[in-house]
Amino acid sequence: MCASGKYSSRGPALIPRMKTKHRIYYITLFSVVLLGLIATGMFQFWPHSIESTADWTLDKRSVHDAPLVRLPVSSPIPERGDLSCRMHTCFDVYRCGYNPKNRIKVYIYPLQRLVDEVGVPISSTGLSREYNDLLSAISDSDFYTDDVTRACLFVPSIDVLNQNSLRIRETAQALAILPRWDRGMNHLLFNMLPGGPPDYNTALDVPRDRALLAGGGFSTWTYRQGYDVSIPVYSPLSADVELPERQPGPRRYFILSSQTAIHREYRGELERLKEENGEALLLLDKCSNLSQGAASVRKRCYKSQVYDYPQVLQESSFCVVLRGARLGQATLSDVLQAGCVPVVLADSYILPFSEVLDWKRASVVIPEEKLPEMYTILKSIPHRQVEEMQRQARWFWDAYFSSMKAIGMTTLQIINDRIYPYAAHTYEQWNNPPVVKWSSVNSPLFLPLIPPRSPGFTAVVLTYDRIESLFRVITEISKVPSLAKLLVVWNNQNKSPPEESLWPKIAVPLKVVRTKENKLSNRFFPYDEIETEAVLAIDDDIIMLTSDELQFGYEVWREFPDRLVGYPGRLHLWDHEMGKWKYESEWTNEVSMVLTGAAFYHKYFNYLYTYKMPGDIKNWVDAHMNCEDIAMNFLVANITGKAPIKVTPRKKFKCPECTAIDGLSLDQTHMVERSECINKFASVFGTMPLKVVEHRADPVLYKDDFPEKLKSFPNIGSL
Repeated sequence: MCASGKYSSRGPALIPRMKTKHRIYYITLFSVVLLGLIATGMFQFWPHSIESTADWTLDKRSVHDAPLVRLPVSSPIPERGDLSCRMHTCFDVYRCGYNPKNRIKVYIYPLQRLVDEVGVPISSTGLSREYNDLLSAISDSDFYTDDVTRACLFVPSIDVLNQNSLRIRETAQALAILPRWDRGMNHLLFNMLPGGPPDYNTALDVPRDRALLAGGGFSTWTYRQGYDVSIPVYSPLSADVELPERQPGPRRYFILSSQTAIHREYRGELERLKEENGEALLLLDKCSNLSQGAASVRKRCYKSQVYDYPQVLQESSFCVVLRGARLGQATLSDVLQAGCVPVVLADSYILPFSEVLDWKRASVVIPEEKLPEMYTILKSIPHRQVEEMQRQARWFWDAYFSSMKAIGMTTLQIINDRIYPYAAHTYEQWNNPPVVKWSSVNSPLFLPLIPPRSPGFTAVVLTYDRIESLFRVITEISKVPSLAKLLVVWNNQNKSPPEESLWPKIAVPLKVVRTKENKLSNRFFPYDEIETEAVLAIDDDIIMLTSDELQFGYEVWREFPDRLVGYPGRLHLWDHEMGKWKYESEWTNEVSMVLTGAAFYHKYFNYLYTYKMPGDIKNWVDAHMNCEDIAMNFLVANITGKAPIKVTPRKKFKCPECTAIDGLSLDQTHMVERSECINKFASVFGTMPLKVVEHRADPVLYKDDFPEKLKSFPNIGSL
């Protein structure tokens, strides 16, 4: 209490009081500084830009409303173009900077009406519908910014898609006066029709300094790999004609040629092929008996017969895409839309988006000099491969060719992947069609991690009453180093399992689960006893697999935990005569299924099989006592979009004496039902998810002449 007298309401008495005039001075100074800081902050962070006051918004895309800009004759002209440009020499990646979304920012220059000194426009067409659609798509995307100071990439509003409509010198001058041009650094130009008569250069003739070019007709001579982007020539029919997707398979014609402006030498070769192969090849041309106009563009003729174009393209397995005056042809887009496999004969042509798209999966590229051999070359391609190419061709069109938006977004994503390579799209993302999935099921498997070896796997053995072979299987599996637990699913309600004292003595826990009903689906139930991620499903008569083979299979699964990794391989085939799928168990060069009589998989698929299997597949399997393994293959392939992995060369797995009359595989109707299963499941899934592969996994030193004791897996069976 006595200390309180030393303080007043203004603070400690020991601190001298500030004089009134000094206090006013400091308060005023502090206020001025504070207001200055506030003003500076507002200027820095308030959205603004000197050059973005006329940002690219919907109400400012009209050329008539754009300001008029005259180009003096003396305006500078950019350099022709540096063929040595690469991303590390002609692109300032530091302008892109770091951002959490790993996405470049693109600025579009405000629209202007550009004319020369006497008022003549630099372009005869102004802003085309296609270029307006492209700029609109960019401005509506996550790439767009209206703040020029944040931009990584600059897109001029000058339309150079079609060089035929441009005045080359004046267009170059218009580029050079752009506020941020800086010799074209970080600028992107879109051009689909380069060059002009008589030479038809394969790149835009407008001088452009260091600007990136998204071009529609590059050759290997003009394409700057890793810098430019090869884009398709957009087909206006894409917006006017809707072609429903057609199921892959044989078509009425084997080869079709629909281009009208073909060089006479090429047409002569095609006519000779037509004579040799008759109705298998349809050679179309312009209709001479129709009046010129919009309607005639959508017609093609063979002699007096008239065909609708591009609908007729859907009637052929292969469609010829020959070079014209320019390398890039809009026909390629029409062919892909029709689901017809393009046969490209254009030497040195850089196919669209070839930096990321695997064109071997969707097209056939043949040197022009081999045109006479085209029919023979195409006939050597297997039917199954043709069907996959048809499916891939249509998907390429849907994803990357179908609109100016698709073309523009793909171009920007490719550039984005170069700048942020650690966040780039993978080969699979670019080239694999998205798998058909049902909503509400999300797989947790796709992690960039390999499951650790230590937990091991749980072996789940489905059995009924083959006690002797069951015990042999348990004994063999128990020798596998990574076995963590063994679970026996006792599927016989009329007979009790053997007494505990009769079971083999093994070093890991052995648990017997008795089921309430005899159902094949019981093997895939998510039992609480399964504590490991890896599950080995194995039948009670699979005794010929060695511990080395099983351990190796587990090691392979650890590398590919989203796959079915198994031993008995099977194949599904399309029966063209019957018009349906067929199950094939003979030895072949291909595999599309591994039977779960001996296969590793992630326990997550037990939950999907039990609770999320589409339609009535699960009940159908239990009612027919067949095809639970095929159903699991469909399920995994549909979720992952990937093929199974067959491991080791062994073909025989069952014990020779396991030939009881009640053996399921000996039933005469077994194979017929297996084929019925495939057709049933494909109908329920609405697609054929199974993927065909021509490889298997073997240990590295499996066939090497090397001491057995030095091999990690010496005991690998040959059959």
